[in-house]
Amino acid sequence: MDCIQYYDSPLGRITLASGGDALIGLWFENQKYYGSALSGRATERTLPVFGETARWLDDYFSGRDPGRLPPLSPRGTDFQRRVWALLAEIPRGQTVTYGWLAARLEERTGRHTSPRAVGGAVGRNPISILIPCHRVVGADGGLTGYAGGVERKRALLTLERGGKI
Repeated sequence: MDCIQYYDSPLGRITLASGGDALIGLWFENQKYYGSALSGRATERTLPVFGETARWLDDYFSGRDPGRLPPLSPRGTDFQRRVWALLAEIPRGQTVTYGWLAARLEERTGRHTSPRAVGGAVGRNPISILIPCHRVVGADGGLTGYAGGVERKRALLTLERGGKI
């Protein structure tokens, strides 16, 4: 059974989800694909991974380097998990394009991948912030869609570059 807990961030309420030992979801309230990783009805519980995640988020939102990620276990297709692994490699405060991600994925798999397919996987990232899909921008550098909202995307990038929310 999946469990949830809530975290109040400077950008709004966040739902944390876990199947037990690892985080499977982190969504801003009412964001697109909210709760997509849940296997059904979830119970509100306190789990150690939620405490670890809350500490990580506290440091992140205070502008400090939060250090090592809590255990993550995003649920998705093999293709989505490959894309999400690439997202985790984007350095804090930096951005890449969907095309850049598609090219890196093609280098690793030897298969052609379209930026549009990568964009679909990025948009379905179930663990916002920790798997930093907000660091992906359009080909022209513009802040394209973000399931949590473009204003939150802008705020997260500003925070990572030393600014304030």
